Amino acid sequence: MKLYKSDLSPFARKVLVVLHETGQMDDLEYTNVFGTTVDAGTMPVGLNPLGKLPVLERDDGSAIYDSRVICRFLNARAGGKLYPEGDRLWDVLTLEATGDGIMESAVAMVYEARVRPPEMQYQTIVDAHWVKIDRALSALNKVWINQLSEPFNMGQVAVASALGYLDLRLDARDWRQGNDALASWFEKISERASLQATVPVA
Repeated sequence: MKLYKSDLSPFARKVLVVLHETGQMDDLEYTNVFGTTVDAGTMPVGLNPLGKLPVLERDDGSAIYDSRVICRFLNARAGGKLYPEGDRLWDVLTLEATGDGIMESAVAMVYEARVRPPEMQYQTIVDAHWVKIDRALSALNKVWINQLSEPFNMGQVAVASALGYLDLRLDARDWRQGNDALASWFEKISERASLQATVPVA
């Protein structure tokens, strides 16, 4: 199988963490690609017509995307334990969706500055994306912090990947301010081997 990714993509990082956690890193080939919403570049659009990363190409040539589907597939392939059984599953999936939503808004903010010419950038949209992120961070800090402290699962993978991306691309926003419990959790979880091995470097 082959994984198409970008080293700086938080969505690709999710997949890499799952591969580390489930002992499958050596089972895949890795191809780094690049593209944007206005220029597909080297993105594997023949495998994912949406032009987004990551994409997992299976041995039969068929593709799996997006990161949520890939992570679920890889966990099942290895008999992993990142998705609990019973009612706890819905909390884990909701946490994963929250982490993914933070990433989506953060990537949109980065693209606004990188892809649009300065005269076309719309600060109101940028600020609106940060409002979404800020609300999500507050919810994680106040509502979800106990669930984040449960045995390691896919929700934690997504949230940690999202927070790592904020540090990488939007550190000036200082997401830790007012989110002490979440910041403390992130500091501890970041010591985990799979997260250490996948830290993005600009």
